[in-house]
Amino acid sequence: MTSLRVCLGGAAVFAGLAIAAAAWAAGPHEVPIRDFAKSTVETWISSPTVIKAIKRQNARHAGLSQGDIVALDKKWRAETSAVNRPLIDRALANELSRFLAQAKKEQHGIVTEVFVMDNRGLNVGQSDVTSDYWQGDETKWQKTYLVGPDAMIIDEVELDESTQTFQSQLSMSITDRATGKVIGAITVGIDVEAIVWANLEALSR
Repeated sequence: MTSLRVCLGGAAVFAGLAIAAAAWAAGPHEVPIRDFAKSTVETWISSPTVIKAIKRQNARHAGLSQGDIVALDKKWRAETSAVNRPLIDRALANELSRFLAQAKKEQHGIVTEVFVMDNRGLNVGQSDVTSDYWQGDETKWQKTYLVGPDAMIIDEVELDESTQTFQSQLSMSITDRATGKVIGAITVGIDVEAIVWANLEALSR
């Protein structure tokens, strides 16, 4: 009887994965991710730590030209493969990056990375090293910060070759509730398998 249960359990797992993989292609992965955005990410982006860090960087970067932004991005990209990386190390050591790294850790594998951008599309803080420093030319910033309050986009599911996991990205605009003004944006990498299983487990309780 035990072996039969194990076999049936294993079959159910594989069947569930097959169904989930087919469903993700059609977009239903968005449901648990939207729930996660409301239950968890909205708490993060309303934190004084996040708001204060973005506002401080917005003020500091107010005078940057586009040339300055491109130069900073180029420096960051070069540092990703360098031993000496003062720009990256300074960013990872700031208060917001520590906050985001802890927030990621508390999700037990659901979150693969999280980073916050300012009103120019430059990173303010991140849980992990991103491949670039300026996101202003990407959808994650253009379709959130530029759209306005409560903007949200969820990317299609993709297979991450390095980790062999199905992942999606959730991006949202960040609003200073005191003024109602959009001040930045956040992107959260989501392990789709992990969040689907977490939701299934929650439903089975």
